[in-house]
Amino acid sequence: QVQLVESGGGLVQAGGSLRLSCTASTRTFNKYGMGWFRQAPGKEREFVAAISWSGGTTYYTDSVKGRFTISRDNAKNTVYLQMNILKPEDTAVYYCAASTTTQPRGATPYDYWGQGTQVTVSS
Repeated sequence: QVQLVESGGGLVQAGGSLRLSCTASTRTFNKYGMGWFRQAPGKEREFVAAISWSGGTTYYTDSVKGRFTISRDNAKNTVYLQMNILKPEDTAVYYCAASTTTQPRGATPYDYWGQGTQVTVSS
């Protein structure tokens, strides 16, 4: 069982930045591909970004390309989502997830999920 704990959410003005963190409780963190998802009120959960076990491969949904960066530090069991040039439409609960697929994408099955952290972008 892998527990994932997100942090770093909050309220920010449009154009601002936030960095989300997700720390995993496993000694084998470097065997998991990791992803970030988000769910806005009244909408389906959507894929945001994913990173391979080594950090060498990343994927993004089109709406965040050039603004968001996913990265990981396997020594700290942590994956990050740096979010820049935030827009009101980025407002959502953000979830991190772990996949036994070492190079996951949005449609890849994810095995473990965090509890989520709220990001609110004001206009």
